[in-house]
Amino acid sequence: MNFKLIVLIVTFIFSVVFSIPSFLQLEKGAKINLGLDLQGGLHMVLNVKLEEAISSKIKSVAASLSYSAKKDDLLYSNFAIHDKDFEFEILDPDEAPKFDAILAKIPGLNITKNGNTWIVSLTESEAAATKEYAIDQAVETIRNRIDQFGLSEPTVARQGKEDILVEIPGVKSAEDKQRAKDLIGSSAHLQLMAVDSKRQDRAQSMSDAEAAKYGDILLEDAKVEGYKYAINQIPVLDGNMIVDARVAFDPNNNQPIINFTLNSEGAAIFGDFTGANVGERLAIVLDNKVYSAPNINERIGGGSGQISGGFTPQEAHDVAIALRSGALLAPVVLGEERSIGPSLGAESIAQSTFALFLAGALVIIFMMVYYGLAGIIANIALIINILFLVAIMALFGATLTLPGMAGIVLTVGMAVDANVIINERIREALRQGNSVRVSIKKGYENAMSAIIDSNLTSLITSVALYAYGTGPVKGFAVTMGIGIIASMITAIVGTHGIFDFLTPNIEKSKNAKLWFGYKLEGSK
Repeated sequence: MNFKLIVLIVTFIFSVVFSIPSFLQLEKGAKINLGLDLQGGLHMVLNVKLEEAISSKIKSVAASLSYSAKKDDLLYSNFAIHDKDFEFEILDPDEAPKFDAILAKIPGLNITKNGNTWIVSLTESEAAATKEYAIDQAVETIRNRIDQFGLSEPTVARQGKEDILVEIPGVKSAEDKQRAKDLIGSSAHLQLMAVDSKRQDRAQSMSDAEAAKYGDILLEDAKVEGYKYAINQIPVLDGNMIVDARVAFDPNNNQPIINFTLNSEGAAIFGDFTGANVGERLAIVLDNKVYSAPNINERIGGGSGQISGGFTPQEAHDVAIALRSGALLAPVVLGEERSIGPSLGAESIAQSTFALFLAGALVIIFMMVYYGLAGIIANIALIINILFLVAIMALFGATLTLPGMAGIVLTVGMAVDANVIINERIREALRQGNSVRVSIKKGYENAMSAIIDSNLTSLITSVALYAYGTGPVKGFAVTMGIGIIASMITAIVGTHGIFDFLTPNIEKSKNAKLWFGYKLEGSK
């Protein structure tokens, strides 16, 4: 038995073992996932509130300025944050150059000075760049959240200037749909903010306007309805400094909590703040709700903290996912929602499967009639090719869509085309009077360059489609790419191994019509 035949046999065994779960839809084993167009799912169009991105950016700049000013012992008062700018008053005019130096490190700022009162806003170009970044960041964040949610190959793509298209196959129950929407739409904006201890006792009766006079905002407790905290509106730091978030369980009450870790910059700010505010309270604020507000007993180094809020295990898991994948710079709202039913998918599967089997059957019959036993060898390679394609897609958890099924049908044609070229070259060599052994060798040698050129250009096209395409286009590219590689193994290496193994029998029979569908002079 030659090496090429061994490769084909190993490929066949591998293909059968790993394609069975997909064909029989077994619960165990890796299977091909069906796309939204085949199994139904959730279709949404989300609108990104880009103006909120400007507000978030302004808060971030304000927090950075506040931290740097306190670190350098610079004095200021009347710090107030608005939607598109913030203002503050410098108490010592001689310190103005130092404030200038701090703000100069932050690009894209427009600074208006009126005496000792400074107003800081974003330049027009920076505001436009912030909005552009916000929607790109939202696309990436939502994609990361869905990936970590455990759903395979969703479509998350920008649509127009402010919208994001999200399609999630396989989400069918009302509970799963709601959970997916909550996870996607959650801002997951974590902030560590100082509680105003001087005014906290009055927080329940204080108005928003009165709180604003003191540079505070009123935020509600996440667990106790109606209970408010008076919080300094300049955050100590926010969630963009989080590098990890994991679910754990509180050893005191066995309730789920979320442990988070900050990056080095966040850890330094956190350590400095807690060190300078021992005895004060620090609020853990998630999406503008206070989850806890513990007293600071000592400087907290290491840059880690925890969120405890009476979560269920599933809620804690989803919040941790949202924190790990990053906060949305701008909130998203649901603009359109449609449930794609499975009935259309089932009908499409039946029609596409029928087309696949019909195409396969016609090809198999043609090859047998036209090329004799060589056609049967090509058909064996074709069947192994399809099994191998299914097995590889299942192992990688690829999603099969309607365009993907079209890619499989196209791959079948390309695999047969390679064997047609090889068989024709073998016939040419036989017509030139070569022996069977030499004809087979020349047939593969002469056909090789044409087959490789054709498959290589198609493979490059598949890679380009996968790199720059989205959703169904990627599905088509995946099936095409894997199919081409499978074709190279089965149609070229595999059939050559079979011919080499059978050459003694072919020479002995001297029946070219039986073996190659072509009758030579003097042969049977």
